[in-house]
Amino acid sequence: MRKTATALVITLMSSACAVAMPSRSVPVQAMTAQASIVTDAARAHPGLWPRAASPAAMTDRATEAFVTELMSRMTLEEKVGQTIQADIGSIKPEDLLTYPLGSILAGGNSSPGGDERASADKWVELARAFRAAAAQRPGAKVPLIYGIDAVHGHNNIVGATIFPHNIGLGAARDPDLIRRIGEATALEVAVTGADWTFGPTLAVPRDDRWGRAYEGYAENPEVAQSYAGPMTLGLQGALSADHPLAAGHIAGSAKHFLADGGTTGGKDQGDYAGSEQEMIRTHLSGYPQAIDAGVLSIMASFSSWNGVKHSGNETILTDVLRGPLGFDGFVVSDWNAHGQLPGCSNESCALAFNAGIDMFMAPDSWKPLYASTLAQVKSGEIPMARLDEAVRRILRVKVKTGLFNDSRPVEGHLNELGSPAHRALAREAVRKSLVLLKNEGSVLPIRSGARVLVAGHADDIGQASGGWTLTWQGTGNTNADFPNGQSIWSGIREAVTAGGGQATLSADGSFTQKPDVAIVVFGETPYAEFQGDVDTLDFVPTEPLETLKRLKAAGVPTVSVFLSGRPMWTNPEINASDAFVAAWLPGTEGAGVADVLIGDQAGKPRNDFHGALSFSWPKTAKG
Repeated sequence: MRKTATALVITLMSSACAVAMPSRSVPVQAMTAQASIVTDAARAHPGLWPRAASPAAMTDRATEAFVTELMSRMTLEEKVGQTIQADIGSIKPEDLLTYPLGSILAGGNSSPGGDERASADKWVELARAFRAAAAQRPGAKVPLIYGIDAVHGHNNIVGATIFPHNIGLGAARDPDLIRRIGEATALEVAVTGADWTFGPTLAVPRDDRWGRAYEGYAENPEVAQSYAGPMTLGLQGALSADHPLAAGHIAGSAKHFLADGGTTGGKDQGDYAGSEQEMIRTHLSGYPQAIDAGVLSIMASFSSWNGVKHSGNETILTDVLRGPLGFDGFVVSDWNAHGQLPGCSNESCALAFNAGIDMFMAPDSWKPLYASTLAQVKSGEIPMARLDEAVRRILRVKVKTGLFNDSRPVEGHLNELGSPAHRALAREAVRKSLVLLKNEGSVLPIRSGARVLVAGHADDIGQASGGWTLTWQGTGNTNADFPNGQSIWSGIREAVTAGGGQATLSADGSFTQKPDVAIVVFGETPYAEFQGDVDTLDFVPTEPLETLKRLKAAGVPTVSVFLSGRPMWTNPEINASDAFVAAWLPGTEGAGVADVLIGDQAGKPRNDFHGALSFSWPKTAKG
């Protein structure tokens, strides 16, 4: 049956279609006025929004004809199943023999057999087991789409390349670099069997106390606008009417729609209290560019606008997104976000679906949500036309992603994980992301033949990588968990030794022989999402400052390398340093830091500083 389906795709893609299909479907009226939760303060007016459009290749005649024919053979149960996504921690492959779900995901703390350090081949086995179970189910043969949060490289997988988080990439101001990172990430995801990443993140963080600030490229929308298209094209490649995504490419998902970076007080999943015009001006960010580039899905935000959750706001999800923004892919909700809507629970929410959510991310609530959604369609609470609209969008994306083809030519090619080429790219990204905030006495670059003391957390790849690294919060990682990585200390030692110098690691900064210069690496410990929300931007730990003061008192020039997911008030540390470098969360390629800090034997730069602040540095601890 799978071969039959594949043959049908090939036939339709290579011949003229006799069935007349509209090039762009007209969205079903989202909700009745009586059912809407939208208030006047949260009502979008499509005429105010700029125009964008998914490429015509997303809705080509052959694809639409194939989807129409497939839907004609699908049962109601199979259609509803397409709208439900379960997390691998809460579903087993054999469940798919009974429940015709359309999607699975690997959430931040989910992994094969619950082993967060599972080998890459275990991830491949997991993907194949779920696909095989879905293929054995009787009825219409619709493949799963399997998503994962590959937000700074394929960050769930031991041995993958971990790129700098977006806050660092924003400082690089290099769209071509972003495209190449998208390509490398897509390939590493594809070799482990996943089809789809929940990125690019296009948030515009306006309050750095937000625990997701590092997932944004910049505090102003211009950087995301310049990056959204290149990252989408890097992940997916250009859409074509003649063939699905090329081997090694995966579907993207622009997120989190909309204004998740503008919540009051920087509270995660909070409320954006502002005008529609300001939301468009600042928080529409790079969504038009991602749509124009062909992004196949968009994730709706947990957050709200003037008190109304986006997941239930049909004027945002349908009137705007399907109107002037011209988006033809599907909308997926965030982790049980539908359960936050009035009158809803994690197990039942017609409101979100009618508002424009096409696929529920229901990680642990998928089974009762499937049952309730099926019942709501049967009762008419969810119109059949609305279900068909959502299913068409999902199937369209599955065709474009190539899921109806049996061939996965790069899957299992695990040599691509952490490959030399990808590591070199990540190293380039690191050195381009560093921002020099102070350099008194031209202490930087450091002469490679110098005697260099390295203090603090320089030998901790996990701290340099931050949250969303192997685990959701990125905590508990050791250097052994990054077999293809290199710590900042290791990179410095390598560069200094190559230049004939001497490098010594001393976490507390103590020494027996006075060094020519000291590098002190310190900063935030890993966090993600709401667990990273803070009340102030004051950098609280005292040990780094004490170390800097001791070194200064001993007459040793000091270079601070600050690791953080946001700018922080570090005036005491800056004042105690001769040089201060914002290194953000650089990931696994510590040599990229050394490339800039360590010069040649004459003390001339091997690589100049390239990065520029994309977030304002705070003037006070309050931000």
